[in-house]
Amino acid sequence: MFAVIKTGGKQYKVQKDDKLLVEKLEGEDGATIILDEVLMVVDGKTSKVGEPLVKGATVEATLVRQTRGPKITIFKKKRRQNYRRKKGHRQDLTMIQITNIKAA
Repeated sequence: MFAVIKTGGKQYKVQKDDKLLVEKLEGEDGATIILDEVLMVVDGKTSKVGEPLVKGATVEATLVRQTRGPKITIFKKKRRQNYRRKKGHRQDLTMIQITNIKAA
């Protein structure tokens, strides 16, 4: 059984016991999170596709830890104009583990 969920503006295909990094979600380590934006649920032979969401379907996950992504350097330059700008960014991420997938 697997599901396609939407969180943080991105879509993820998840199964039970999967670990994945998603955009930052609020909560403490070990907290249970319910993701209700389920786009598709496949259970062996049957599949349910939402329009745009599957009604009554939820995915339960456990928040493993809060972390940060790799450092990204942004460098802008215009030649012969003495224009240089350097910035950096690290995205806040949350590692979650899928514990249960409930279809409607």
